[in-house]
Amino acid sequence: MSTLNRSLRPLLLRPQLLAAAGLACLSLTGTARADADNYRKALDSTTWVLSKNSEGTSSGTGVLVDAEKRLMITNAHVVGDSRSAVIFFRDLKGDKPVVEKKHYLENVKKLGVRGRVVAVDRKRDLALVELEKVPAYAKAIELAADSTGPGESIDSIGNPGASDALWVYTSGKVRSVYTKQFRTGAGEHEFRVVETQSPLNTGDSGGPVVGQDGKLVGIVQAISKKGSLISYCVDITEVKEFLASDWKPAPLPIADVLSKTDLKHEKHTSGHYKVAISTEKDGDQDVFVTKDTEYYGRADVRKVWSLAATVESKDLTAESMQKLLEQSARTKLGAWSIESDGQGKFLLIYVTKVDATSTPASLASVLEYTGKITAAMKKELEPKKTAQAASDTLESWLAD
Repeated sequence: MSTLNRSLRPLLLRPQLLAAAGLACLSLTGTARADADNYRKALDSTTWVLSKNSEGTSSGTGVLVDAEKRLMITNAHVVGDSRSAVIFFRDLKGDKPVVEKKHYLENVKKLGVRGRVVAVDRKRDLALVELEKVPAYAKAIELAADSTGPGESIDSIGNPGASDALWVYTSGKVRSVYTKQFRTGAGEHEFRVVETQSPLNTGDSGGPVVGQDGKLVGIVQAISKKGSLISYCVDITEVKEFLASDWKPAPLPIADVLSKTDLKHEKHTSGHYKVAISTEKDGDQDVFVTKDTEYYGRADVRKVWSLAATVESKDLTAESMQKLLEQSARTKLGAWSIESDGQGKFLLIYVTKVDATSTPASLASVLEYTGKITAAMKKELEPKKTAQAASDTLESWLAD
């Protein structure tokens, strides 16, 4: 018997091992087929999302959740402060999805779908987009009844920027499901996360995470910078609560809002916007409005501020502090803030918070009010400085 035959002899004498090996092969083949079926099923619900906001063009992923109402869900950080997006569903060549990005960009008129951001929840990092139309083949993904759990196998589809391809498949396992408070470049978050060991990347954000039955169990959200193969997804329970809640309009892009006012404005080197406010009594005053929004829960606001004066610490008397406090109590909007410049001086700033979904007319009113309050205080402070300067000059002359 040859060496090969001798090596096979134990297996021939133990047919149960051959049977077990055969079952293992069948199991692997069945799993691979199930993964492929899962991918193809989720693909008809998955989208490529392009959005142009104040930070530039953002690329991410989304998933159709209601075909009748033409609603797609993605991450809030994918759309940023934009109110619109261009959406692509997969295109097929034969029975295979076309994965080259160039194909979609060159055929945007045919394949692109306009989308309008109708609601955001920055705490959960979710955004809802209403589509102008939905392709006939597109299907709304089915939502899982409840959360997934540790050890469960999951699949996802995304459009990672590091890849030249779209509709990229990723598989993994659930590590844990729990409520997490954390911060990303998109802000502060708190929601029930599905922590996975899936190798997700930038651009996968907003994509569907499905269980082995093909039902949605989460939305890709972020990757951990502190550990390898740790990714976070928004749990299905959070997605359902978001869809069932009263939708809050997405914040308006500040550049677009200002362009619809009659106010003279420009983008400052800091990235914020400087607005020139003219007052009849107290002259012109520069007022700033932040490019970014601040939020707590479902409340989105922008900060508007204007500098009245820079003073020495010795000039911050109890009398001046009392005056600022009294005026803060009397004003209709905003309040005075005293902030250190880090060099021994203090800045007297009037600060107002305005709803980030305010109309252009509403924002203009807040900017004008902030400018008038600040200009009036600035003028009130100037005579004292002039009088002090005159007094110093007189003392100097007398000394001579």
